Amino acid sequence: MIEGVQIKDLVRHQDERGFFQELIRKTDDFFTPGFGQLSHSLVYPGIVKAWHGHTKQYQWTYVISGVLSIVLYDTRQESRTFKEKMQMLLGDGHKEQIYVLPPGVVHGYRCLNGPAHVLYVTSDVFDPEEEIRLPLSELEFDAR
Repeated sequence: MIEGVQIKDLVRHQDERGFFQELIRKTDDFFTPGFGQLSHSLVYPGIVKAWHGHTKQYQWTYVISGVLSIVLYDTRQESRTFKEKMQMLLGDGHKEQIYVLPPGVVHGYRCLNGPAHVLYVTSDVFDPEEEIRLPLSELEFDAR
């Protein structure tokens, strides 16, 4: 587990009408950095998006539908998990979870089954000055 990354297991309440599932509450310890922006992304099967993160803001990510193979990478030199990677599968047929990227941790993903719909909440509004973008070729991306 990368230092500062949190994964929250979600509870789905399902019946014959469908389901209801809470993602984040403002009272969650998981959500203490607060709300800045809500975004929705569509990713087609086979597409890789990598590497993206932020220097100041937190980002919560939830896969609404489809399946993503997600890789997280710690770019923070002061972190005890500097240069460590972790991988997970999220989406249809996988454990219901949402994850938070702390500042300095980047993520990338490959859409294994889709199209995938991905929901992002960030602790501030988008600011290109604090965005981390690493070229895909800079780190090995092995998310099959």
